[in-house]
Amino acid sequence: MRQSSQLYLLSIAAGLLLATASLSSQTATPQPLTVPLAGVQASRPLLQGVPQTTGMRSGFVHLKPGETVGWHTTGKNEESLVILHGQGEALIDGQAKKPFIAPAFVYVPPATRHNVANTGTGPLEYVYVVAPAKPQ
Repeated sequence: MRQSSQLYLLSIAAGLLLATASLSSQTATPQPLTVPLAGVQASRPLLQGVPQTTGMRSGFVHLKPGETVGWHTTGKNEESLVILHGQGEALIDGQAKKPFIAPAFVYVPPATRHNVANTGTGPLEYVYVVAPAKPQ
């Protein structure tokens, strides 16, 4: 059951990636893209803006036990985390820690200072997607 949940989350992440542009594209027109995540052992970008997308960024994060990504904000953008493996905490400035165990989903609103920490005994792996938020 756990493995099928992880595969389901991977398919969601892949679906998000298919809506973006090709890494090899030389034009500003986004193209479909697939990126295998199996066996990836380091953090790396998956999408980095034009010509890959029209505003979305995405990446894969691998944290060892005790590691964090560091406090940051995505400015006017909102962020989603698709937790694929492990356990951790979403640390949101001014709020209680928000623990999670894979498979899980974490949402971070725009202009929110935050951090992600691996609180488990094994690796924490997730895909992040950052996109421009709709003006309110």
